[in-house]
Amino acid sequence: MPCCYDGLSAKLVEAAGFKLTFMSGFAVSAAYGLPDTGLLSVTEMAYQANMICNALRYIPCIGDGDTGYGNVANVKRTVRQYINAGLSGIMIEDQVSPKRCGHTKGKQVVGREEACARIRAAVDARQEGGEDLVILARTDARGPLGLEEALERCRLFRALGADWTFLEAPLSLQEMARACREVGGPKMANMLGSGLTPLQAPEALRALGFSVAAYPLVLLTASCKAMQDSLEGLAKGSEGPEQLSFELLQDLVGFTEYYREMDRYGLQ
Repeated sequence: MPCCYDGLSAKLVEAAGFKLTFMSGFAVSAAYGLPDTGLLSVTEMAYQANMICNALRYIPCIGDGDTGYGNVANVKRTVRQYINAGLSGIMIEDQVSPKRCGHTKGKQVVGREEACARIRAAVDARQEGGEDLVILARTDARGPLGLEEALERCRLFRALGADWTFLEAPLSLQEMARACREVGGPKMANMLGSGLTPLQAPEALRALGFSVAAYPLVLLTASCKAMQDSLEGLAKGSEGPEQLSFELLQDLVGFTEYYREMDRYGLQ
């Protein structure tokens, strides 16, 4: 599941044939020129989600809902805003606010009771709205509180109605296997290059028991590297590395489809 952060990155994921994408909070923050440290508001995230969902034609997108942006009333409002934006799922986590990327230093989590209340509120908001929305419950407790607490939180989240669980930043294959073995329901793995969790091929993750693997920063890091190389080339008097042709770029952003629609109605 490659993660997107704007309309164009979402279109590229869909065009590549993937069946699902995820709006990454880290990547959206980066697109705003900010670190993933809880600086964006729910309004900004919902706006980006709407842009992404409008760009997609055939595949669903799950959105990073961070901590729910406040108390349980905020969690429920966030769920409703994400539904209105067109998302098919939402991830809610148990970090304190302001939160931060799960693979960076200094993160902390709320108590077990508050963590469970967030998931209950998200499930209730889905039921009250009569919506078919995937609730992905994330815990970051592995770092500050240890693996046993993280596992217990995942089990509690499932009992409260979460569809998927996500134990962030396990440190070994043994910990990943325990998360799959000791928690029911679908589990998500987070494959972040140079992160805390061992990188594994999709087949290996499937063998461990994971249902889906997120690749949160592949598109962002690749695009940043390409832009840096191009800018370096321009500074030296060239265009840098090989680029897409203008014709292909027009097709990617939708000119081909636009012209097809104009021809259909006899317009130029």
